[in-house]
Amino acid sequence: MYQLDGVTKTYRHRGQEIRALDNVSFHIPAGTFVTVTGGSGSGKTTLLLTLGGLIHPSSGTVAVKGDDLYRAGGNRLAHYRNRTVGFVLQTFHLVPYLTAMENVMVPMLLSEKDGRRREEKAAALLDKMELSDRMDFRPKELSVGQQQRVAIARALANDPEVILADEPTGNLDPALASEILEIMESLNAAEGRTILMVTHSPEAAQFGSRRFHLTQGKLREGAPDAAVSGSSHTSSLKGVQ
Repeated sequence: MYQLDGVTKTYRHRGQEIRALDNVSFHIPAGTFVTVTGGSGSGKTTLLLTLGGLIHPSSGTVAVKGDDLYRAGGNRLAHYRNRTVGFVLQTFHLVPYLTAMENVMVPMLLSEKDGRRREEKAAALLDKMELSDRMDFRPKELSVGQQQRVAIARALANDPEVILADEPTGNLDPALASEILEIMESLNAAEGRTILMVTHSPEAAQFGSRRFHLTQGKLREGAPDAAVSGSSHTSSLKGVQ
């Protein structure tokens, strides 16, 4: 699905160069659940947004199914973001004045689906997230766990091959975090979607079949030293964020 070769991303801040990604190279086969851990400022979100077609690397290549993503024109990049990937974010980013169903339908507004098909698809996705009784609720009328499930349903609206998740359990207590992580695991294991999730939680990272760790923009494969080795990811999620 993805092949990164020598990807570097630098920023200038107050006259200093900051290297958010430093010569990152790795391969993600389709259908893999990848987790990336790292502390604040390690480059996790930059990596996710680079894979999502939102941040051009300063150097190196990001290939999707063998095609260089950032050599594509604006229209192809927009199509990639709308159809190939779905984003799940820590802060949900639901439109506050829209209902749960309307929020899920937002990505479909640029697709060929007519209004009736959009409503049917949104209703089916909310039912899948066990929110069939909350379709007409606005975000402020939903719990944080319900809001995140709406956000996941929205990410699935155009049936993407890839889910890119940025700290999807960061605002949830351990019980709700476990629910969301099990949903992500099901999207991978039962539906074959490629998942790339960044997190600072070693416990959440255990859900990945491949695990990476970022430190100051440098990526290495394997769990961080703080990870709990040898334990089942379904046993305890105390402290997951």
